Amino acid sequence: MGNKIARRSFLKQGLAAGMVSGIAPMILPSGVLAANGSPGANDRIVIGGIGVGAMGSGLIRHFTAFDDIRVAAVADVDRPKRERIAAQINADAYRDYREMLDRNDLDAVIIATPEHWKGLPCIHAAQAGLDIYCEKPISLTIREGRLMADAVKKYGRVFQTGSQDRSNGQNYEACMLIRNGRIGKITHVVGANQPSPEINALPQHPVPDDIDWDMWCGHVQPHAFNPFFREVRGWVSFYDFSGHHMTSDGAHSMDQIQWALDTSETGPVEVWAEGEPFKAAVNRGGENNVPGNLFGPKVFMRYASGITLELDDAPKWGGRFVGEKGTITIDRGSYHSDPPELIEEPLENPEVVVPQSTNHFRNWVECMKTREKPICHEEVGHRSASMCHLANIARWVSEVTGETGNKLQWDPEKEEFTNSQWGNYFLDRPRRKEYDFPAI
Repeated sequence: MGNKIARRSFLKQGLAAGMVSGIAPMILPSGVLAANGSPGANDRIVIGGIGVGAMGSGLIRHFTAFDDIRVAAVADVDRPKRERIAAQINADAYRDYREMLDRNDLDAVIIATPEHWKGLPCIHAAQAGLDIYCEKPISLTIREGRLMADAVKKYGRVFQTGSQDRSNGQNYEACMLIRNGRIGKITHVVGANQPSPEINALPQHPVPDDIDWDMWCGHVQPHAFNPFFREVRGWVSFYDFSGHHMTSDGAHSMDQIQWALDTSETGPVEVWAEGEPFKAAVNRGGENNVPGNLFGPKVFMRYASGITLELDDAPKWGGRFVGEKGTITIDRGSYHSDPPELIEEPLENPEVVVPQSTNHFRNWVECMKTREKPICHEEVGHRSASMCHLANIARWVSEVTGETGNKLQWDPEKEEFTNSQWGNYFLDRPRRKEYDFPAI
């Protein structure tokens, strides 16, 4: 086996398999040490792609541009999608990602599935001794994200979350200015308000022969098939499969806020909703839709420092930071201040130095070689996604209780609510037995 970590037959063991024993977590996967900066075929890091729709295929093309990367296999329950990208890059194609994990030549995987299908592949990949690049948001629930982060840590894997704004130079400059007190003591942050999920009730269509619909639904009791789910992000607005744009787009805003506040590995201590209680819309795919108030009620959070976060009119990809000297507003690849002169002078000899990445994809590749943590490692990705989940939970609690304004006390260490049974109910989702999580 050389320095290759032994694989487990995930397909034979089944999706509910327990943890792999005897894995040496810090053994370097084969191929990570380049030869004189010009890697040949045997020096390349070999990657597999799990979920190869629009986002997954795009990521694969990014990584195949690197000389020291080879994407050897892809897996997707949608046959046209997997066969299309496999033909383009000359890779093997699998319907079931577990078959792909049984290969002995893989060093890492890229996971770009819908939100409800990120937890199991991540945990199984970690148990198989593979490094992981996982698109944001990395989880469907807070419990799932915690299991993913714990598995990555246990098996010593190198994990990068696809929150690419952390590797953007302008975003980095804004974060450095805020962390070094350019706006003084921060009292208030405004994040981007995003809609929460609808209820899926789309009309049933015959299931095509070229998709494993039962496996696509995963842990969810299978829904009626509708072609809408095969469209780009067609699933994103439906409760069973996603946290809607609160998680899908909100993960960008929350990640920037966590980064600038130096709270990337923790979270708030309170979350609450204000306004009319939440009402989920029902999307039936026709004229009989039931409208909801997907953008409300407004959500607030408070950190232990006293800083409050309000989800309102901040840029979609960033946030507005209010301090005693003025404000700095971050967007994707840009930032500005009020008053403007706050950011005119560059930082000199900053007291706080934030780790920097200039290429998100390359950062993961280099960290696979050094075994260091990437700029957006598993705990960062989990906590940023958890912020989005907390916002959704505040709304869902208001829907079932019919009340707003009640502050849900959140313990960011135990990751549970101390005063809300309904809040804790929404920390996880029911799962079909055959798709339950393995022991970590």
